Amino acid sequence: LSAYFCFLLTALGVTAGAHRLWSHRSYKAKLPLRIFLAAANSMAFQNDIYEWSRDHRVHHKYSETDADPHNARRGFFFSHIGWLFVRKHRDVIEKGRKLDFTDLLDDPVVRFQRKYYKSSVVLMCFVIPTFVPWYLWGESLWNAYFLASILRYTISLNVTWLVNSAAHMYGNRPYDKNINPRQNTLVTLGAIGEGFHNYHHTFPFDYSASELGLKFNPTTWFIDFMFWLGLVTERKQAPKEMIQARKERTGDGSA
Repeated sequence: LSAYFCFLLTALGVTAGAHRLWSHRSYKAKLPLRIFLAAANSMAFQNDIYEWSRDHRVHHKYSETDADPHNARRGFFFSHIGWLFVRKHRDVIEKGRKLDFTDLLDDPVVRFQRKYYKSSVVLMCFVIPTFVPWYLWGESLWNAYFLASILRYTISLNVTWLVNSAAHMYGNRPYDKNINPRQNTLVTLGAIGEGFHNYHHTFPFDYSASELGLKFNPTTWFIDFMFWLGLVTERKQAPKEMIQARKERTGDGSA
């Protein structure tokens, strides 16, 4: 339970934080929530918010080209993890320089996390998940470290990478059949709502990253709950009429 709780925090730091808030600006969050999401993002240990958001914006702008950091056209392994083992393609660097990322560094939370990223990762990703179970209910340090820290970290990494690999290769394309990203149920379950990928690449500004309705999207539920608490404002959504028109115009007819 402790490991799974840390997994959920880790996931929210990426999905609600680095992805939907900072990369896409699909909603606005007040300072306490931004601090929470930045801490959760350090627990995820997937590069700091600035670097993660920078790469993700380049991915959307130049998806499935050499300027895409994890170009799925180069195969499953490359888009899943191989892109982290090699130098970035020169197009990623050259075309990435043309995008504006000043809004990210205008946020003091992003600047603070970037400045103290290494120490925050040690604390949030490794020390706290290990120390809390040992201190509060007598779990052995061995179990706490390898379950709540290492295993949880390994699983969370691969779940996130599946959005770049599996969700760009397997599934239907009800919104735009001309792009690679797909609707992938298994990725949705693992990445707490990030597997509606054909929708997300068609309407990247939508805070829900999925069509309105009773969909399994815990990240959206979290953002909605924060909205109810008054910590979230200005949630951006694609109108139903726009969604339906896009389905009819470019969808593959699967929905």
